Amino acid sequence: MKRTHNCGELTGKNTGKEAILNGWVSNRRDHGGLIFIDLRDRYGITQITFNPKVSKEIHAKAEKLRSEFVVAVKGNVSKRPKGTHNKKIPTGEIEIVAKELEIISESETPPLEVDEHINANEDSRLKWRYLDLRRGPMQKNIILRHKMVKAVRDYYDSRGFLEIETPILAKSTPEGARDYLVPSRVNPGKFFALPQSPQIFKQLLMVSGFDKYMQIIKCFRDEDLRADRQPEFTQIDVEMSFVDEEDIYEIHEGLMKYVLDKVFKIKLKTPFPRMNWQEAMDRYGVDKPDTRFGMEIFDVSDEAKESEFNVFKGIIAKGGKVRGISVPKGIEFSKKELEELTEFVKVYKAKGLAWMKVGKGGKVDSPIAKFFSEKLIKEILKKMDVKENDLLLFVADDWRIVCDSLGNLRNHLAKKLKIIDPKKFNFLWVVDFPMFEMDEEDQRPKAMHHPFTSPRKEDLDLLEKEPLKVRSVAYDLTLNGVELGGGSIRIHKKDLQKRVFKAMGISDEEAENKFGFMMNAFRYGAPPHGGIAFGMDRFVMVMVGADSIRDVIAFPKNKAAISLMDESPSEVSEEQLKELRIKLDIEKPNKE
Repeated sequence: MKRTHNCGELTGKNTGKEAILNGWVSNRRDHGGLIFIDLRDRYGITQITFNPKVSKEIHAKAEKLRSEFVVAVKGNVSKRPKGTHNKKIPTGEIEIVAKELEIISESETPPLEVDEHINANEDSRLKWRYLDLRRGPMQKNIILRHKMVKAVRDYYDSRGFLEIETPILAKSTPEGARDYLVPSRVNPGKFFALPQSPQIFKQLLMVSGFDKYMQIIKCFRDEDLRADRQPEFTQIDVEMSFVDEEDIYEIHEGLMKYVLDKVFKIKLKTPFPRMNWQEAMDRYGVDKPDTRFGMEIFDVSDEAKESEFNVFKGIIAKGGKVRGISVPKGIEFSKKELEELTEFVKVYKAKGLAWMKVGKGGKVDSPIAKFFSEKLIKEILKKMDVKENDLLLFVADDWRIVCDSLGNLRNHLAKKLKIIDPKKFNFLWVVDFPMFEMDEEDQRPKAMHHPFTSPRKEDLDLLEKEPLKVRSVAYDLTLNGVELGGGSIRIHKKDLQKRVFKAMGISDEEAENKFGFMMNAFRYGAPPHGGIAFGMDRFVMVMVGADSIRDVIAFPKNKAAISLMDESPSEVSEEQLKELRIKLDIEKPNKE
């Protein structure tokens, strides 16, 4: 009984026709002699009716059906009785009156309910992933992911790009996160690394003369996980020769327009707005600002300095900042809610959270109001464009801590207050990132993006004198507060690359050891080039409205980087370890 139609295909136009459907029993209902089942496949659901007047034998067989049985059904398409149409599904006006039934495969009671709604915790969903993937929302996510990937490939192909594969087994190089290492059996004591990105290889492809490269590739990073991170993730990787950053912007604004129109029928306006990194941090506290709502951050250090509040004044005297946000209608926040917000900012190393509630006529209620003159309060309210019934929240600390705490608090409050328009898709280029940031462990500059990023020409003189003031030709593309991806114009001259390595404290010997093959390639004519990489999983996550990238990956790992379904990573046999010349000497964890 091979299927003639899928479970989402038949409508009233097919009434009277014979059809064979194959699928899973979604549910079974007995109604006064008639048995109904909803038959499901990835295309939809069709109602099947078993009537003893049509066939007592088939009706008796249908009594054995349970959820998740796999069956084949043959019957005639019939219009449902008046008043029983289901307008929520395309097949809702018809049913199949069964005249043949084959039970292809029986199912035990599933450990996870296969339902549109999530009734299980995430660990259960990951443990029984093949059941979770039968659910409509998950199948929709995976199908949309396929369509987005296809649209991405079609777009780049139309613009003359070549998809070129790069190695998965490669040399370990420092790129910001820990490498996953792979021992070599035929070269004992030596290791491959799984690529954190194809960065070096795609630059070598530019040296090789392939001026437009793209690839949809798996990347691997051994790092702490969050909702938008996985140890293995998919990247849209791009590199171009003889370009500047304007070419990168133009090509990839076109990519976003094409994918959103093709897959989601969303029309975008270009060019996308741009904001330099410093402005993004000052106004929004993060370098991936969500611009769908206001609640921007204001600096009130000057006003705080003139107050009698010694906590603020002491922090300012040490070079810190006092900054704040105005929460619309936040006057209604309870003492408990304010305490919860204080604990929230402490996660980002802030020592506390000060507040002011603004009532009618600008009257302020606050434990710290007595330390501020009426004039200072008016200046603060004017600067922050405060309205009646607003709540002002302040953090005083080091500039970076203030940014982190208020930036994340801003996003948290927007979700809590439900002031974000989910129908908006706000793209933003964040540009002019700092070239370096201070490594807290080594106390030396490290690359904010990677060491092959080109410094801005006007800042080259600062490389040796004040490297932390050097800006790079780097850019990130953000969407609704999520960093979709980023890139830069690369260094293509060997002498400039050496200067950058030196600013980072990387010796010639260390550079030769780690990047020698790339530096040698640059001796034989390297074109100016630049590129970008996007997180495919994040892109899909934002577009389908998922809360986690685990909901758009078929078989993801959990927060502990473990696959609960196949129980990997797992121990291996002594024989395998001997072949690899590896001896384990690991302390067993204390069970207590």
